[in-house]
Amino acid sequence: MISGQNVIFVDSIISDWSRSELENGALKKVGGADLTSLPSEALGKSRIGAPIHNPTKVICVGLNYLGHIKEANAETPKEPIIFMKAPDSVVGPNDDIVIPPSSDATDYEVELAIVLGKKALYLDSPEQAPDYILGYSISQDVSERHWQLERSGQWVKGKSFPTFNPIGPCIVTPDEIDGSNLRLWCSVDGQMRQDSNTNDLLFGINHIIWYVSQFMELHPGDIINTGTPFGVGLGFKPPQYLRAGNVLRTGIEGIGEIQSNLVAYQKGGK
Repeated sequence: MISGQNVIFVDSIISDWSRSELENGALKKVGGADLTSLPSEALGKSRIGAPIHNPTKVICVGLNYLGHIKEANAETPKEPIIFMKAPDSVVGPNDDIVIPPSSDATDYEVELAIVLGKKALYLDSPEQAPDYILGYSISQDVSERHWQLERSGQWVKGKSFPTFNPIGPCIVTPDEIDGSNLRLWCSVDGQMRQDSNTNDLLFGINHIIWYVSQFMELHPGDIINTGTPFGVGLGFKPPQYLRAGNVLRTGIEGIGEIQSNLVAYQKGGK
């Protein structure tokens, strides 16, 4: 876990931050332990993995920022638009993003990620939702727009490529930040592309958790990407998509910043 500018290794307490460990009280175990004697190192010395190991589900909300709805010239949804990403798309916060073969429409989307802390099913009201939140993280919901929008079918096809969901660098618990009022941003090669606030969400955090629980059982470690604000590459005229060699930086107030290098797919390699 991350404390200040140091990473503390809690392997002696839990095997990993995973669904099974969270179900067995991982947060309480770590929170109640004396961490001062555990090994640590400076943040950034080693690779940081995704904050949840092998999440069961990655659930996404589409068209959920008012500014993004406007730039997309889309009708305002009456209910949350829900779709899935393959869990295998999740990688560490600073891992490379691999552009698929022949893709010229790979796009970025900064998103606040909700990480579930316990099972949720058929919640009675949105007011119950905070009890089920483990915390928040930064999600870069990379999208391939050709497969997402131009090929018939569900958005999942443009969302599930390997490396298309860097997450991290940590999970911040709800007692530390207010997820409903956080600045979030994304830049490409130092040029700011997205700069907004979660107070522009159409459907708020509590509503999303309650809504999804009406038709899907949520488990500890499940991730919900809450949507992206205005400024995506698709919204420019002409579109400004990602290319190999770009450096993508994604940040959320109170959580931190992650950085990904864009690389081209190589057959037999990545």
